[in-house]
Amino acid sequence: MPFNVVDLTGAERTPRSPHAPRVLIYSHDTFGLGHIRRCRAIANSLVATYPHISVIIVSGSSVISSFQFGDGVDYVRIPGIEKQSDGRYGPHHLNLDLNDTIRLRTDIIKQVVLSFDPDVVIVDKEPIGLRGELVPALDILRRRGARIVLGLRDVLDEPAKLHEEWRQSGALDALGQIYDDIFVYGLESIYQPLAGLPNQHLFAHKVRYTGYLKRAVPSPMPPTRYPRITKGPFILVTPGGGGDGAGVIDWVISAYEADPTIELPALIVFGPFMSRERRKDFAERIARIPKLESLGFEPRLELLMNRAHCVVAMGGYNTFCEVLSFDKPALIVPRVKPRLEQAIRADRADHLKLVDVLHDPQENGEGERDPLVMARALHGLPRRLPPSQAFVPSLLDGLPAISRALAADLSLPVRNRTGAPNAAVGS
Repeated sequence: MPFNVVDLTGAERTPRSPHAPRVLIYSHDTFGLGHIRRCRAIANSLVATYPHISVIIVSGSSVISSFQFGDGVDYVRIPGIEKQSDGRYGPHHLNLDLNDTIRLRTDIIKQVVLSFDPDVVIVDKEPIGLRGELVPALDILRRRGARIVLGLRDVLDEPAKLHEEWRQSGALDALGQIYDDIFVYGLESIYQPLAGLPNQHLFAHKVRYTGYLKRAVPSPMPPTRYPRITKGPFILVTPGGGGDGAGVIDWVISAYEADPTIELPALIVFGPFMSRERRKDFAERIARIPKLESLGFEPRLELLMNRAHCVVAMGGYNTFCEVLSFDKPALIVPRVKPRLEQAIRADRADHLKLVDVLHDPQENGEGERDPLVMARALHGLPRRLPPSQAFVPSLLDGLPAISRALAADLSLPVRNRTGAPNAAVGS
């Protein structure tokens, strides 16, 4: 049954509140690291451009405390919810049922909105939040006159599946009724995530393609000790959060087991969500291969990406942005379940000659993985041209484009409740 989204487009907007601008970013975070890493990149970029503002990230990520945030950024962690491999949800830690956990998250989000009183709100991917948990907060924000932005990665899913999901939840209605802007963190020429949805006339004019979100090398937090193979050229193998990355790691390890002549050594980063059992099994196999080493979790993965000669990855949004940002030859092995997102992105990037793609036959139900197929790909990867040689214009303009799009809300003189301008912040 769809959630009821109140049409507040005609509601009177109140003047800007009398404080330096505040930004709230919502990240539902039910699986992996993609959402919180994207939101962190945006938050850090905004405070770097507008040092006087404050940003709060509301997140369900269990590892949010592991990440570095810029001055002016903080977070509120709501109780975590896990997305299982079959697509169903359940509480991550609490001994509550899902409905009670959603109610608790809804109340916390609503209270943060009431207390923080943001001027700008950026909602990551889910227009009404997980199971509609954002609807009460969106109602308040609309009445208070906040600028409400929906931020979408370049690819969500195949259009028919997205349409059905958003139709059932009521999220489709929110595109026209709730949001002032829709930012797509990609290029229209690469993919249009909302194409095929009905009632385009209600929201198409709100859509702005920003370009991908360029990542910078973070400051290392001493002591930073990496395995010995990182002192020379190496291949970085990353399955992102690792919750669904066992297949690509198994394939890479089996390639080195089958072909010891692979030129470059590889560092495999398991990710925080890989099961202890799989990690133990992989670590035992890696220990027998001189050209392989491993790490458990590195929240500053950008440091390793920058050091690496080339990359093997599953092709989630953030990893793709890092491959482009650090201009690394990359082999993408996309997943196809429960969404086709990674496969769609990988195939478009392959078509543009940004990356190479190798589809997993076991993942696709087409047979077993052949270690020698991966070995041949690893032999050729160091000689692949970097993404910059594909010459795609405006590819990494996303972060400055977001800052420019929000300039009217974040850099104008602060106004009091009657609408009269106060002195500019920092004057």
